[in-house]
Amino acid sequence: MGYSLTPLPSYGWDNLIIPCSEASSSKQPQLFCWVHSIRESTGDLRFKSLECNAFSSRGSCRSKLYDKNFCSLNHSTLNPCRKLSSRLRAWPNVSSSAVMVSGFTTLASTSEPLSGSARNSARGNILLHDAPEELPSASVPLEGDPGKVFIGNLPYHVKRADVKEFFSQCGPVRDIIFIRSHTDPEKNKGFCFLFFGGPDPNAAASRAAELDGANFFGKPMRVKIDDGRWERDRREQRERWIESGAEREPRSDWHVEREKASKGFRNLVEDHPKDARKVVDAFKRIKKPKQRDHTLLVNYYGKRGDKHSARAAFESMRAAGIEPNVHSYTNLIHAYAVAQDLRGAIACVEEMEAEGVSPNAATYSVIISGYGRLGDVEAAERWFQRALSENWHHNDVIYNNIIHAYCKAGNMERAEAIMTAMEEQGLEATLGLYNMLMDGYVHCRAVDKCLNVFRRLKETGLSPTVVSYGCLINLYSKLGKMDKALQISNEMEDQGIKHNRKTYSMIIDGYVQLGDTANAFSVFEDMSNAGIKPDGITYNILMNAFCKNGQMNRALELLARMESGDCPPTLRTYTIIIDGFMKIGDLRMAFETVRDMKMAGFRPSAATYNVIMHGLAQAGQMDRAASIIDEMVVAGVHPNERSYTTLIEGYACIGDMGLAFKYFNRIKEVGLKPDVIAYASLLKACCKAGRMQSTLAITAEMAAAGVPMNNYIYNILLDGWAQRGDMWEASDIMQKMRHEGLTPDIHSYTSFINACCKAGDMLKATETIEQMKQQGVQPNLQAYTTLIHGWASASYPEKALICYDEMKSAGMIPDKPLYHCIMTSLLSRAAVARETVFDGVLRVTSEMVDQGICVDFATAKHWQRFLIKAERQSGDLTRAVERIFPADWKAAVEEAKRAAQEANDNDLMDYSDVEDEFHDEWETEED
Repeated sequence: MGYSLTPLPSYGWDNLIIPCSEASSSKQPQLFCWVHSIRESTGDLRFKSLECNAFSSRGSCRSKLYDKNFCSLNHSTLNPCRKLSSRLRAWPNVSSSAVMVSGFTTLASTSEPLSGSARNSARGNILLHDAPEELPSASVPLEGDPGKVFIGNLPYHVKRADVKEFFSQCGPVRDIIFIRSHTDPEKNKGFCFLFFGGPDPNAAASRAAELDGANFFGKPMRVKIDDGRWERDRREQRERWIESGAEREPRSDWHVEREKASKGFRNLVEDHPKDARKVVDAFKRIKKPKQRDHTLLVNYYGKRGDKHSARAAFESMRAAGIEPNVHSYTNLIHAYAVAQDLRGAIACVEEMEAEGVSPNAATYSVIISGYGRLGDVEAAERWFQRALSENWHHNDVIYNNIIHAYCKAGNMERAEAIMTAMEEQGLEATLGLYNMLMDGYVHCRAVDKCLNVFRRLKETGLSPTVVSYGCLINLYSKLGKMDKALQISNEMEDQGIKHNRKTYSMIIDGYVQLGDTANAFSVFEDMSNAGIKPDGITYNILMNAFCKNGQMNRALELLARMESGDCPPTLRTYTIIIDGFMKIGDLRMAFETVRDMKMAGFRPSAATYNVIMHGLAQAGQMDRAASIIDEMVVAGVHPNERSYTTLIEGYACIGDMGLAFKYFNRIKEVGLKPDVIAYASLLKACCKAGRMQSTLAITAEMAAAGVPMNNYIYNILLDGWAQRGDMWEASDIMQKMRHEGLTPDIHSYTSFINACCKAGDMLKATETIEQMKQQGVQPNLQAYTTLIHGWASASYPEKALICYDEMKSAGMIPDKPLYHCIMTSLLSRAAVARETVFDGVLRVTSEMVDQGICVDFATAKHWQRFLIKAERQSGDLTRAVERIFPADWKAAVEEAKRAAQEANDNDLMDYSDVEDEFHDEWETEED
């Protein structure tokens, strides 16, 4: 094809009419308007549209250009006869052109103005002459443009200046064209075209292509050199259309209806995701759905964790003849991962690889995240290494998922190491990643390291959000340091960050853990006054605190407040109320709450039935508790392991080991697998009944079933052997714990000390206290109480008093049981070593008086016997001890003495009357 160019004026476009005479060729001529860099060449020249009359019978075409606002995009080509806008390359030296394509001729214009005669001639004729020699020949492709690159996967909020600044390192940027959204012109669609200038734009484009996968605003950027493939395809399609001589027909009503139904389905998924029936019905209304519709449906089921429906939608796409792509497979894998079926997810990966579809970064992220939620960090690490081997080391989402997995597992050292490797790859840590690390240290209760991450967050220039401060508030609330939590809260408010529902709930939960329901309710009221409506979780936290304290009236007030407000009660709410009534033994109100729950439309769950069974077992009504199992089956609720465990514990308390073993075997009969709690309940039953030999068989069965031993199980065994005073078996248990890599805790050491005390080996018990301190385990009040009781049982009150002083020097405050133990030990030796224990008795009683501790009548009566043996008459020792006796103790003693004297006198009087009567009868018989 040859080119012939005639300059046209760059002004006077307001009414330019170009008649096209019939060419010698059999093909009709087609008129194009080609615009390039209008503002650079013609200043205020603006036009946007072309109007063209249809071809007349004579084969002529009339086109009119109107003076309208021209769009901001350069290189825009308008075909008025086809009413189609396309993008072509414009030569740098041509500002605007009107191109007439026929068999061998083309008409174009430059920016040079023409004279009036030339302008008038141009209005009525098309002037043809030979093309200049300096213009490119026809062999040069029009669609090519040196230095043009495609940039994809951009954030929607990114600006032109940001892209230009980032790619200026590769070369001078000539222009950037963002592709805008059709519905929102202010929002880009996530990709753009960038044009490099300078002496060697192709070299700059090659350097830019090396940045493919680089992190840009938290997303891996896609950078490719534009080879003109899209333009070439469009040009070939245009040529085929020209050769056919046919016009493009408008879309049919069927296509319009299908697109409308598809758009309605997408909008429904975004706006009403919880209404599954409407979403599925909207999908069914689409006639012949496209691949994107099927993929969106699979993704919808995947977010809900419905792997079966996701698989059905996936297979229906295949049945429709649509080959799934990597996005379809990834959505299906996500469905299996959310459903915690990672085996099925891996099978999907193998299936997609067999189909020739390679996993992408999203696929690896989904699998790593799924294993992280299950706590299987080893599998997550394997897939992370596989992702790195597939050259996905520039994807920050994969790094975030593996770091989150290690944070959830508590392996913060590995999480920090991966974060360091991430930064070495050139990826910057985001605010969300810092918050993730802080949350991991919160679960580990590592205050210093959590604060260090918070400082690092500030040093990087990031501004802490309510999530960052919320991690610190949660940390101090879990540790019971509410003063620190409130200090962080005030600091957050000083920074202009307001509390949200979660931060208020954290503070309320912190007070609840301390048993301070007054301050917890005060924060709850502050939350309501701040205009933040409490949700069901906040209500349940506060209601659970009232139920634990036995304040059922206040719990019912909260329930009424929920029913009258915007937060209706949930099944969990009613279960908490039922559990509260069961704990205080009010079975009638508990069952009335069950009835109210059913009237509110809630169906009792397995947790609700378990609470009822636990309350009945505590009340000793085991037959009624066992009947709940049958009631659950009738109601269609399957009993779980906790249901049978509750019955095992109940029968263990009443000593019925036969029924305890019966319900333990029932767990396996119904197809359930006994967990560690079930085995622990059975071990408690055996220890309580003194059947320690049976515990050996149970632990052997645990090993065969693959249930690991933990500190809780070993502590139960230690308690059992300690009750029998078998120090040697208890010592073997301690050795097994260390051999299996478990560290004995304070409960383990206390149980072993109890075993030593019952065996009478107080030297070993004292050595255990020192060993605890060497291992970093500080003895608590229970450990000292056990040791003091051991010295008292061994008739060494002096040693018990020394241990008591050591405990006080450690900063511990004795409680009432400890005072009872030490006083009983001292008074029991008062008769034989009064001078030795006298000072100790005076000191302990003075402390009890200062703390306002008063013993009951039974304890006072018991200690009175020791005092009578030590002092025949009331002396200094008796007067010192009687200060902690009940206030009406002396009156009760006098009343008891008076009653005893009266009873003695009545016995003597009755005996005298019988003797006189017998004497009279005897005299009568003699007479």
